[in-house]
Amino acid sequence: MDGTVEGFRYGAVTPVAAYVMACLGGALGLRCIVRSLLNARSWKPGWLALGAASIGCGIWTMHFIAMIGFHVEETRVRYDAATTVLSLVVAVVVVGVGVFIVGYRGTGGATLAVAGVVTGLGVAVMHYLGMAAMRLNGDIGYDPLGVTLSVLIAIAAATAALWAAVTVRGLWTSLGASLVMGVAVSGMHYTGMAAVSVHVHDAPGGTWAGESPLSLLLPMLLGPVVFLLLAGVVVMFDPLLVLGERPSPSHPTATAANSVPAPRGSGHDTVSRARRR
Repeated sequence: MDGTVEGFRYGAVTPVAAYVMACLGGALGLRCIVRSLLNARSWKPGWLALGAASIGCGIWTMHFIAMIGFHVEETRVRYDAATTVLSLVVAVVVVGVGVFIVGYRGTGGATLAVAGVVTGLGVAVMHYLGMAAMRLNGDIGYDPLGVTLSVLIAIAAATAALWAAVTVRGLWTSLGASLVMGVAVSGMHYTGMAAVSVHVHDAPGGTWAGESPLSLLLPMLLGPVVFLLLAGVVVMFDPLLVLGERPSPSHPTATAANSVPAPRGSGHDTVSRARRR
């Protein structure tokens, strides 16, 4: 028989918390990538890796916080720990591939398209790997149209995020871009979840051993959440990350321009002497 699927068992708590984590990961990732571009003397691979890990952890954390609210009335839902960890690794690696591509090759049309498709497909694989980690007394089915739409949203979200990572420099614009990223990632997740159906086995039994959502997911979520908080500390204590782009040597600031003394004998010097008289 068909199971009764519920995606919001705890009301708005899980989708809101999931959205916040997606935004946090996106904001930290964008600032770290910007940091690698602002200072040529900085360790670029390290900042890009930190940015990729932040975005990947944010996406993965968003997914599994949202999955805490997933419930099938006729059967318990459990998770396989190994597959759940594998989905985290996939999330970080595929985001890293896209980030390093645009970090070193820029956002040309072909480069951005390749990086966006690779990263988007990787995010979709992470999502469905997380779904494959579920163990329940039944079979999970997917509506092909919903799955296709979720993959397209993932590719669009990844492409926009990678473009923003190397194009948006200001602090507030980065924060705005991260809010849009959060909407896109959450939209991809819940579009994929809307395509889910569960056929529950009539007889109890079957291979569905595993950990319950709260007993497995909550402890596993602590690691990525702590990592994001530590990445946030790094961002907060780096002035270049907080303030954004530094003045270019070819475009000095007004302060710097005013600090240059006027040549003796110039009109400015004459006016100054006249005022002193």
